[in-house]
Amino acid sequence: MRAVLCTKWGGPADLTIGEAPDPAPGPGQVLIGVVAAGLNFADTLLIAGKYQEKPPFPFIPGLEAAGEVLAVGDGVTRCRPGDRVLAMLGGGAFAERVVAAEADVVAIPEAMPFTTAAAFPVTYGTAHGALVWRAGLRPGEVLLVHGAAGGVGLATVEVGKVLGATVLAAAGGADKLALTAAHGADHRIDSRDEDLRARVKALTGGRGADVVVDPVGADAFDASLRCIAWGGRIVVIGFAGGRVPQIPANILLVKNVAAIGFYWGSYRRHDPARLRDQFDELLRWYGEGRLNPHVCQVFPLEEVAAAMAMMLGRKSTGKVVLGTGRG
Repeated sequence: MRAVLCTKWGGPADLTIGEAPDPAPGPGQVLIGVVAAGLNFADTLLIAGKYQEKPPFPFIPGLEAAGEVLAVGDGVTRCRPGDRVLAMLGGGAFAERVVAAEADVVAIPEAMPFTTAAAFPVTYGTAHGALVWRAGLRPGEVLLVHGAAGGVGLATVEVGKVLGATVLAAAGGADKLALTAAHGADHRIDSRDEDLRARVKALTGGRGADVVVDPVGADAFDASLRCIAWGGRIVVIGFAGGRVPQIPANILLVKNVAAIGFYWGSYRRHDPARLRDQFDELLRWYGEGRLNPHVCQVFPLEEVAAAMAMMLGRKSTGKVVLGTGRG
């Protein structure tokens, strides 16, 4: 089968397209014919050797896929050949076929396109988990979202609105801010040109944001500490800004602020039942028209380097997806 192969640590240009052995499902596993695979910032860290996990060479990147079930292993009861599904993976999505544990496979609505399904798991799973499990966001609270035009950012804007928050979206440039407005943001803040602390304080009558979701780190995190409300919660989910911030504990103490780490992918290992319940709710919201995933471009597998470069250059919005040509 065709697959994207990582044979050494490096950047997008170091990836190759080659042939990999066809996988077969073992007990409790599902073989999926991949139609589309979502691209994530974590994939760029994985191929550079900077991610939490370092698989042996050669390996196939890709943490989320959507397609059709081709075969199932012994003991599988929830999936059948022909089912339309999405899958959460530790890797392997950037290929024509992938094997996933049955617990990591979720049936998708008939009306959900595969490209949309491939863009769904990491972004909406992270957004929902950050707001519900970690921050305990309550209706009427003020939510500040950094990187709000990105995949996780837009999903967080949408999930925040479903949960009843007033959403402040921070992103760079008028086009990205307009996109956040189209997805429900109540107020927009240009992270390139505006003083984030002053703007948040002005929008909240001096009180600040109750919850901050931060996939950026660096200066965005520092600004969040200066505009978080008393008793607020900052959920740290990434460092796309390049600098891992150091937290002055005295600010946490004086303002009764909680800085909370969140790595959604670890729930696949530690609490898979919670993920299944989560996707029952998220896909119900999708079916009700309350979530509207944004895929800015679909690239063929052979153009994975260009797709990653687009994302790393911050030229993408929402999600970038790879297509295999199936379906």
